[in-house]
Amino acid sequence: MAGVGGSGGGGGDDAEMGGWTGLLHSSTKLLEQAAPTPHFPPLQRNLDQLEALSTKLKAKTIRSEAPSQSLSATRLLAREGINAEQLARDLKSFELKTTFEDVFPSEATTVEEYLQQKDNLKSFNNYMMQVLEDDWQKEKRDFLQSLSRLSTLPKRNTNLSTSGLGRPASMPPSTSSLHAPSGLPSAEVMPIPNKTIIEKKSSVYAGVVRDLNDSRGRSLPFNPATAFRAAYESLSIDAIGTKSVSMQKVWHLIQALVGEGLTHRNVSRKMSLVVGARHHLEWGHEKYILETINSHPALAALGGSVGNLQKIRAFLRVRLRDQGVLDFDATDLRRQPPVDTTWQQIYFCLRTGYYDEARQVAQSSRTAYNFAPLLADWISTNGAVSPETALAASEECDKMLRMGDRPGRPGYDRKKLLLYAIICGCRRQIERMLKDLPTLFNTIEDFLWFKLSALREYTNASSSNLMNEGLVPYTLDDLQSYLNKFEPSYYTKNGKDPLVYPYILFLSIQLLPAILYLSKEVGEDGYHVDAVHISIALADHSVLPDGIGSGQKIGVMDACAEAASIIRQYGSIYLRNGNIDLALEYYAQAAAAMGGGEASWIGEGHADKQRQRSLMLKQLLMEILLRDGGIQLLLGPSGMGEEGELKKYMMDWRSRQQFLLEAAHRCQEAGLYDKAVEIHKRVGAFAMALQTINKCLSDAVCAMARSMLDGESRAAALIHSGNEILETARYSSEARNLSPHVQACVPDLLKVALNCIDNVRDTDGTLRAVKSKIANLVASNMSRNWPQDLYQKVAQCI
Repeated sequence: MAGVGGSGGGGGDDAEMGGWTGLLHSSTKLLEQAAPTPHFPPLQRNLDQLEALSTKLKAKTIRSEAPSQSLSATRLLAREGINAEQLARDLKSFELKTTFEDVFPSEATTVEEYLQQKDNLKSFNNYMMQVLEDDWQKEKRDFLQSLSRLSTLPKRNTNLSTSGLGRPASMPPSTSSLHAPSGLPSAEVMPIPNKTIIEKKSSVYAGVVRDLNDSRGRSLPFNPATAFRAAYESLSIDAIGTKSVSMQKVWHLIQALVGEGLTHRNVSRKMSLVVGARHHLEWGHEKYILETINSHPALAALGGSVGNLQKIRAFLRVRLRDQGVLDFDATDLRRQPPVDTTWQQIYFCLRTGYYDEARQVAQSSRTAYNFAPLLADWISTNGAVSPETALAASEECDKMLRMGDRPGRPGYDRKKLLLYAIICGCRRQIERMLKDLPTLFNTIEDFLWFKLSALREYTNASSSNLMNEGLVPYTLDDLQSYLNKFEPSYYTKNGKDPLVYPYILFLSIQLLPAILYLSKEVGEDGYHVDAVHISIALADHSVLPDGIGSGQKIGVMDACAEAASIIRQYGSIYLRNGNIDLALEYYAQAAAAMGGGEASWIGEGHADKQRQRSLMLKQLLMEILLRDGGIQLLLGPSGMGEEGELKKYMMDWRSRQQFLLEAAHRCQEAGLYDKAVEIHKRVGAFAMALQTINKCLSDAVCAMARSMLDGESRAAALIHSGNEILETARYSSEARNLSPHVQACVPDLLKVALNCIDNVRDTDGTLRAVKSKIANLVASNMSRNWPQDLYQKVAQCI
């Protein structure tokens, strides 16, 4: 027997039975040492009883297969008086929620830290309320649009028939840190307030396309990117928004890429696109520094100064407010030396596009005295520096990279390193710098500006000397390959900021991939509509072949064909809706994109491109011509297009005639006999028109023989049409449009005919009638100055 106090005994597994002897000995000693207490009377249990009680307790508190950790937890809960079964039931409905303290730990040890955390709490709550408000606005907008959703594009002439022959034909910086002229649209297509976003865009863009075609047709200057941007801005769609990249920002980038109103000298077309992308980023940074200055007017202390260098220094006062007195603000040089901002000033002047000011700071500073001529070379050549300049900058870069950051003020030397790396443009040094200093850039725009400023165009002639010195240049292909390592979802934050990815593609001169990406974004924002008109602007400037992108298996002609296909498909929507006027405008742009843009309108450019444009234009014009209203639109009220739209796209008379004859033949093959007759009449091919009438009349007579009800009426209508053709042919100037060789033979043929008539006896007056017709024919052609003996012969016959 063993006496065990009120603290009781415990149970264990059968495998631990050997430990019972030790437990008995310990409990016996404990009992001897314990003082008797009235609250816990002693209990007498033998070993068998203890085993039975422990087994019963085990069955109540734990599952048979529970691990040893669970057993310990159960014993602990029982010791604290907690019902383990009730706790398990409560935990089944338990939900763990994040509190503010989980996001912002409350570990304030000072009043300032406590107030800072309170401010964070307020910002957190305001942000959550803003998210809820945005979600509510989106749900409300979706609901209202679902109630009054109209067609994707405006319709016209919906009462017309559509029958015809048309046939279907290491990571870069996070994107979350992005900084937030001529040819205005025609007044007749300004947006109506109750239209959807897609309809508003389609309306204002269509007005620009009309103006563009009209200007190109009359060889007048026109800036399509500027006009499209102005049309988009007139909608005020991006006035309120939380996305870092808006379509307005994309349009400004497109305008900068093509350089409308600017000329980049001494650079290729591809490098001109690079310079344009760089200038766009500089424009955005200028907006950013002005916003920073306006947000801290007292700290910036700009005053009445409006110079560019003064703006940069005001921006640095805000940016470096914790660094102490800056050198350009120092008044007493005997005190502690001020902060040297030379490299900061030069860098931010360049980053903002203030090139003259950057050169001025470098030339006036002893710190950057040796850098000044290198910078002047870079500015004057648009980055294409001489091998000597690149080599000098490379040596300075290597020296700084070996030295590393200086203790105390590493940031300023980093700006110096960035500037020398830009001048050098060496791939090895740029990649090493980004590897050693991964936090060098705060935004992806800063990162891309640096890369665009440092890259060089690789050619055998320009790069051979640099290659000999081990300075392999950083190229556009290097930049594109690096950016393409990451999925689109990385840039768009899984679709929350959808325009960031195409924006990055445009900045890295991957024009066609960006357009293809936007064209697939079919949603309520209408990015696919923007893609069509971006294609028009870029194709008009003939830059698409230079923007295929790295690793894309697309040829030069294929790039033009891709853009032409996108524009054509968009125009076909208008055609299906019966709006053949706008379908014609977009079809003309599709053909122009195939031919190389603006140059194709005046017959310049590559001969193969011109041939491709001509073939596509004929095919698209054929589609419109065979639609209801197409003949009236293209040919006008009369003639072969002199009074219609066809003359704008086919100025040569022979080309128009050949095109119309082909169209008439297509109509006959498709059974569109009315259109075939009308086109033949316009061309002056009256014999062909009558041949078609005769065939149709034969079919009508057969129908009458089969006692069909409409046979007689059809026959009467055809006879009437034939008589009209004969009457038209009699007075038409097109009826004797013979070749010059045949026209030269006409007088001799008429004289021979008169001689033959003189030798034949007239029995019924028929010959006299023939003589009269010949006389009338000669009289009506007195202006042709036929031989005098013909006139005398006619006079004798009369």
